[in-house]
Amino acid sequence: MNDPIESHPPAPEGGAGAPGAETGQRCGLVAIVGKPNVGKSTLLNALVGQKISITSRKAQTTRHRITGMRTLGATQFVFVDTPGFQTLHANALNRSLNKTVVGAVSDVDLILFVVEAGSFTPADERVLKLLGSGIPTVLIANKLDNVHRRGDIAPWLQTMQQKHAFAEFVPMSAKNPKDIERLFGICEKYLPEQAWWYAEDELTDRSEQFLASEMVREKLFRLTGDELPYTSTVIIDKFEEEPPARKGHKRLLKIAATIVVERDGHKAMVIGDKGERIKRIGTETRQELEKLMDAKVFIELWVKVRSGWADDEARVRSFGYE
Repeated sequence: MNDPIESHPPAPEGGAGAPGAETGQRCGLVAIVGKPNVGKSTLLNALVGQKISITSRKAQTTRHRITGMRTLGATQFVFVDTPGFQTLHANALNRSLNKTVVGAVSDVDLILFVVEAGSFTPADERVLKLLGSGIPTVLIANKLDNVHRRGDIAPWLQTMQQKHAFAEFVPMSAKNPKDIERLFGICEKYLPEQAWWYAEDELTDRSEQFLASEMVREKLFRLTGDELPYTSTVIIDKFEEEPPARKGHKRLLKIAATIVVERDGHKAMVIGDKGERIKRIGTETRQELEKLMDAKVFIELWVKVRSGWADDEARVRSFGYE
């Protein structure tokens, strides 16, 4: 599994002489931050236009800093989805996740602070305290479709205005294409004039191997519900590509992955009765990867017990976290 991203290509100085200024190109980093489970990954996928970050009802789903790109007209948006800031357990894994969040918000052009519309919890407050005043921050009041009385939003926005000097307020739903289109227009004016960092058709700087591990983890959490602790993780043991057998056929990806859990009981839970659950995890992962990567996918899954790995700094690093 790849290491979490800790930097982005060096941004040229802005101004009339900056690369891209003459062509009218804009490019910049936009960090998506918020507490766990407020819809950050759903928002990133909608902005990129393709699924690159996994989603789940389970909090703490996103583990890495994931970069997604979208180029519209002369502007290239480089979005960074971060883990939700962790406050419940001070283990090695959560310290790694929080380091990723803090690093992501320190060197960007714009921050999208995502909360649920009409709600502001102590967990939201703790994330907000990470945000300084030097970087423009837009309040994203997400999941607006869940608010039954829209009249309640106006007074709530007034109270939010007193909590931070937000550049703008955007009540929206990440599932509404018109809201996403409107958000692009809002973000664009905060990005500097400079040359694009990525090719126009690039959507993420993460490898296919990383995306494969994430898709296994998504299906794992979705099919085990709240039974399985969020500390379970996935390691890619083999990722091999074979070219198409004949012209017009798709390439073949052979993937072997290990699901790491902390207890024998969790292993049994993942495997399921007569292996039915792990078979379903594999089938759903294969189907999604075949669509995402336009390939024929063969995947085999294993389950191993590694007790206490989330509290072990060395093992956390060996599993791809920093």
